[in-house]
Amino acid sequence: MLLRAGARVFHFDIGDGHFVEPVTVGPVVLHSIEAMVHREGGVFDCHLMVDDPEHYFGALQSAGADSVTFHLEAVQDPPALAARAKARGFQVGLAVNPETSVEDVPPRADGFDLVLCMSIHPGYSGQDFMPEALDRISWLRSALPERTHLQVDGGIANSNIRSVYEAGADLIVCGTAIFGMEDLPRAYRRLVQELA
Repeated sequence: MLLRAGARVFHFDIGDGHFVEPVTVGPVVLHSIEAMVHREGGVFDCHLMVDDPEHYFGALQSAGADSVTFHLEAVQDPPALAARAKARGFQVGLAVNPETSVEDVPPRADGFDLVLCMSIHPGYSGQDFMPEALDRISWLRSALPERTHLQVDGGIANSNIRSVYEAGADLIVCGTAIFGMEDLPRAYRRLVQELA
């Protein structure tokens, strides 16, 4: 339904029960829908909310992932891990939690295709957007190279998606705002219309 409505990037969360409390669906679920999504021109953007991101690279590669995003807080050498992910053919993202200073990001973001600014605490969907994230988004957009995508995840709704976009995000993750609604395609299209 969402592919027919125009969605092309599917953000796929993986939680390990350690870095975040919930254990979420893993590569086996991604593999079950991979062919359908890729056939229609969609891509899988896998957000690894885990202590050991590299542990998942092989399974995600086999399952059809197109990109992996791991957390700055979870790894010692983000650029080195990004290089190993790219060697597997992934695009690579670096995520940052709300408590982490955004000033820590640019020196460690070399070699990344995107930076993910969390606007909630990672782990559970349905949380409210943290308004202070707007300043963090703006700061990151001004500090990162123009070629680096800036993604925002958490609490996005019709009421704030425009502000997030205007602050500098060019990849916006919407979970509950779509999957919490009865008519998924209509919910998706309404969010897109807010950006028109």
